[in-house]
Amino acid sequence: MDAAILLGSFIALILLRVPVAYALGLATLIGAWWIEIPLHAVMIQISGGVNKFSLLAIPFFVLAGAIMAEGGMARRLVAFAGVLVGFVRGGLSLVNITASTFFGAISGSSLADTASVGSVLIPEMERKGYPREFSTAVTVSGSVQALLTPPSHNSVIYSLAAGGTVSIAALFVAGIGPGLLLSFTMATLCLWFAKKRNYPKGEVIPLRQALKICVEALWGLMTMVIILGGILSGVFTATESAAVAVVWAFFVTMFIYRDYKWRELPKMLHRTVRTLSIVMILIAFAASFGYIMTLMQIPSKITTAFLTFSDNRYVILMCVNFMLLVLGTLMDMAPLILILTPILLPVVTSFGVDPVHFGMIMLVNLGIGLITPPVGAVLFVGAAIGKVSIESTVKALLPFYIALFAVLMAVTYIPAISLWLPSVVL
Repeated sequence: MDAAILLGSFIALILLRVPVAYALGLATLIGAWWIEIPLHAVMIQISGGVNKFSLLAIPFFVLAGAIMAEGGMARRLVAFAGVLVGFVRGGLSLVNITASTFFGAISGSSLADTASVGSVLIPEMERKGYPREFSTAVTVSGSVQALLTPPSHNSVIYSLAAGGTVSIAALFVAGIGPGLLLSFTMATLCLWFAKKRNYPKGEVIPLRQALKICVEALWGLMTMVIILGGILSGVFTATESAAVAVVWAFFVTMFIYRDYKWRELPKMLHRTVRTLSIVMILIAFAASFGYIMTLMQIPSKITTAFLTFSDNRYVILMCVNFMLLVLGTLMDMAPLILILTPILLPVVTSFGVDPVHFGMIMLVNLGIGLITPPVGAVLFVGAAIGKVSIESTVKALLPFYIALFAVLMAVTYIPAISLWLPSVVL
């Protein structure tokens, strides 16, 4: 009955179109009242939910991504990707995937990836003869890898939701394998489409121009080296690397590229603070929601329910995948990570699944949800930038959904894809 009151009130509030963060807070108060927990205990959990040093990584990485997205770095990375793969048949679609891989490894955000790369490449792909729906589908599906590779904001949120027991550095390194696998799969699919549909072959960029493009892109690519190199070498933590990334992004944007105007900085900072305020409110209320769930013993009850259903790890993982895929299409990624991690992590660890591996499983699942209707935020942004309907974009995405599901199955059932690299470098 306790679980029905807590979860039922949360679902009812969502159906009444109450924002997710406030729905979590109100459901927490209802649950606390039901089990007679003093409200000041809930307030302590709310304040404690955001009073954590590791959380500083989120605003720093979001700010660094915003500076780089608006400061011309995306355009230079697109040009750099064109030097590498733009000359083959279907080269612009490969440029799209490659640019998303580079920029995603800098911004850590699928939305920023889609907006930045899509605004440059979707019109260019259409001009070269690619269908606009296909160009949009390539852009949004390729952006999913930004959720996996460092500096993924969602990896930080998962570490927080796991109670801080999972290292952010381990999650960053673990995301490299799945992220590269996803990019390789998308690129292979694009090559197949290029051959089947006879998409145009790109031009070889002259050597002098190519060298200039590479030098300009190198400043942006150094961000990846700073973030990963600093963490792996032990020079600074994941949180400190985020602060360093902000300083580097600001220096490159304002003093090297000099495309961004100083008078635009306050507006960009205002947009970033607005985004972060929503995220922090969500994290605070999710912490109190998880506290009430723990008092109601909901995670242990769900674990027992799964154990009575099956004792086969592979069957349980398939059930978890199905549940995450469905929920990912109905709710945004961050609240689902905060709500479901305390519930599902004890379940999968009881079957011997590594918490870092499960983090990658969750990110891939919910990443697919971001490009799937009815609540796919990245899908909506991509369709808006591509100026195409949601229906036509989803139709063009169907083969990409199949490829993404294949990547999900590989990440789920081959733990080494996620765990091999952390075991070597950490």
